Amino acid sequence: MTIFTSRRQGYVAALWALTYGALGVGWALGAPGYPWGAGDPDPIGALSILTGTTPGFGWAIAACCLVTAITALALTRGSGRRTPVIAAWTIAALLVLVIPDSRLMMGVAYTPLLLVAPVFGWGLGGTTFADVWPWPVLNQLVCVLGGLLLAAAALAYRRDGGRDEERGRWFTPERGRVAVYVAIAVPLVYCATRWAWALGIPLGVNAEFLAEGEDGLWLAGAYLATFGALGGLLTLGLTQRWGEIFPRWIPGLRGRMVPPLLAVVPAGFASIIITVAGLAYIRWTVAGRFALAEWGAWLPECFWPIWGAALATATICYHLRRRCDGHQGSAVRPPHADHSIRS
Repeated sequence: MTIFTSRRQGYVAALWALTYGALGVGWALGAPGYPWGAGDPDPIGALSILTGTTPGFGWAIAACCLVTAITALALTRGSGRRTPVIAAWTIAALLVLVIPDSRLMMGVAYTPLLLVAPVFGWGLGGTTFADVWPWPVLNQLVCVLGGLLLAAAALAYRRDGGRDEERGRWFTPERGRVAVYVAIAVPLVYCATRWAWALGIPLGVNAEFLAEGEDGLWLAGAYLATFGALGGLLTLGLTQRWGEIFPRWIPGLRGRMVPPLLAVVPAGFASIIITVAGLAYIRWTVAGRFALAEWGAWLPECFWPIWGAALATATICYHLRRRCDGHQGSAVRPPHADHSIRS
């Protein structure tokens, strides 16, 4: 059964690569929708590593996708060789961490606000879903999906080769607990600056910079900071009992076991977009885009890769622990059987 799963994941990753490669050929032949360079007019997109490319780069995309498809198919053979695993993780890292930028995080953060804005009559300055999810940003989601599919195939390949135990030896409950604390602490520096600006306090910036956001921009920043802080609090669930059993105050679910994927999927995706946004700020800092006197506008974000790595570590530790508990039959124990806080 595991070999079948491994093969299926490899085939799905290969299908994604061939499909995206076909898009590359289409762009090279003149089809509309090339998502970089002139096809991405957003100033943030201008700092992408692919910003200097033209639709003719689609041929290179097609070639890279062909290599990706071959790598994914090699993962379906279950031979135990390390070469396809190394290639798969390298390609997955490029797709997930290098190609996207901070707009992925902005889109995810603004989506709930855009959903509730009509209910309360908030105009949000005319901002719409099309503004936060234009095609160049949606394309980044497609690239992240491809990277995750390839990573899943690589993990299944290693599991079939009997190397899955190595993760369990590193991602221990103790490391998971420390990672949660780090994931809660790091974003608070960013939150402090945005909350201060919303209150009119020029923390890390000068008065002229602060005046540029008097039209409500800093209120939006405070919302993003609060969104991040709440996300940090939810990270506690990866080590707390309510991350395994629904609390009593949730009608209809109280006392039931929390499905592991309900925590793993959003936390894993959040770790990706947080890391991507942080890496983007680091690239922009190296490019000289920011002024030292306005450190509050960019320095806290440069620590986001630490936040993302900590959240990813905590998520993996939670996943391994819940899977181990499931193998031991803990999923059927009564809710009152364990009142300890475990990680």
